[in-house]
Amino acid sequence: MAGVAVLVLALLGGVGAWLYARNLDGDLARTDPFAEITGGRPVKSVEGALNILLVGSDSRDPDAPVDTKSQWRADTIIVMHIPADHQSAYLVSIPRDLYVPIPKSAGADCGSGQRAKINAAFAFGGLPLAVRTVECFTDVRIDHVMAIDFGGFKEVTDALGGVDLKVERTITSIHKPYRTFTKGTNHMDGAEALDWIRQRKQFPDGDFARMRHQQEFLRALMDKAASTGTLANPKKLNDFLQSVTAAVTVDQGFSVTDMALQFRNLRGQNLTFVTSPNSGSDTIDGESVVVSDREKALAMYRAMSADTMADWVKANPPEGSDGG
Repeated sequence: MAGVAVLVLALLGGVGAWLYARNLDGDLARTDPFAEITGGRPVKSVEGALNILLVGSDSRDPDAPVDTKSQWRADTIIVMHIPADHQSAYLVSIPRDLYVPIPKSAGADCGSGQRAKINAAFAFGGLPLAVRTVECFTDVRIDHVMAIDFGGFKEVTDALGGVDLKVERTITSIHKPYRTFTKGTNHMDGAEALDWIRQRKQFPDGDFARMRHQQEFLRALMDKAASTGTLANPKKLNDFLQSVTAAVTVDQGFSVTDMALQFRNLRGQNLTFVTSPNSGSDTIDGESVVVSDREKALAMYRAMSADTMADWVKANPPEGSDGG
């Protein structure tokens, strides 16, 4: 989702398609996740820097309401930080099983509720409570929100003709039609890619493997969309952009035209993927959860608020990363 968001903005900025972007703006589904959050929000400390909450639903229901409590649960939670110079982006994946305080409501104090897995916030109170929960946990102000359903995920991938993904071990999917993913590089259409990035039980590191595969998928999707084959093919580019528009719901203040102008220099190689610092899984009240590494997470989110993520990443390079 984050890769799709960055890519759409970069592509539109690159081609200067302002009239087209305005039309896309008008087609986007809108919600207001900030309406109930009237006080106690983190202060915006760096002008020009942006933090965008990107969430992916595992509801499998494209019409599931994102703004009220429902079965709409987050399979993917990413805070995307774009520094004030708009030349790069940092995408912090938050494990959906991360054990955090969830306020009683979107308008309630941070310490007013209960502790639970972070993705439960979506079920308890939709996007408004999810935004409040993320802000309470990170003390980072969220400026915009983008939600995408898995059904849209499939369409976006198919619009690009599929992607090539590396499978590190041969596994059989736990979902119908029980596909076999063979070790090596696999070309996957939307349904196959979606199935692959939902697998977690067959891997020793479980949900962390799933997050890793999501990040690899986003990179592959961006590489494919930014390729000459897509950019030079008006129909393919239009199909891709239209599929993204149909798949996402954004906040009332989100403007495709404004963001395309501001972030026109962003490209795939300028993205850094990070996982919210944690100490791994534990069992609390009989439930398997992920426990935050409080000190390290606090330092990282402070760096995000202060717009010094580059320094933090340099001092704490993502595991298995070349730094970008």
